[in-house]
This record gives sequence, C-alpha cells and structure tokens, in this order.
Amino acid sequence: MDELLLSRVRLAVIAELVAVEWSTFTDLQKSVKATNGNLSAHLGKLIAGGYVTERKRFVRRRPQTRYRLTDAGRAALVRHVERLQTLVASER
Repeated sequence: MDELLLSRVRLAVIAELVAVEWSTFTDLQKSVKATNGNLSAHLGKLIAGGYVTERKRFVRRRPQTRYRLTDAGRAALVRHVERLQTLVASER
C-alpha cells in the first residue's frame, strides 16, 4: 500500500486532481473539507513525494496557488487502486 495515499485527505486531493487540469487551494479545500493548515500540510507531503506540483501566480493582484497531479501521482493512484482490488478479490 502507498503510505502517502492512506490518508483520507491526501487520497481525496489526488482523487480531485485526477479529474481536473489544475485546482486552486480554495477549490481543493472546499472539495476535501479540510482546514487551511491541515490541507497545507497534506499538500506539502504530496508535493515532497512528487505526486503533486504547485504553481503560484497573481490573479487581480491577489496570490493564487494552483495544484496539478503529476504523472508519478497518477501512476501511484493506479497502483493503489490495483492493490485495493487485489485485496478485495482475495477476501472472496
């Protein structure tokens, strides 16, 4: 099992990012229902693991951070799901 994906918040972030090109911090926070600090800590772990990349920019003079799933993150999710399927199948 991929330890980075065993967290509810980190798995929810990956699941959200798999469906979009980029997502803002605010959009991720709303979708995964996490506090600023909690989400920030989990995103930091995903970035350090190479699963997510971030891009900072200014929009109407306000800072905005956007996040994107990397190829490594997508591959990790596929492996994680395959492992879960194997575990479920072995329980039958």
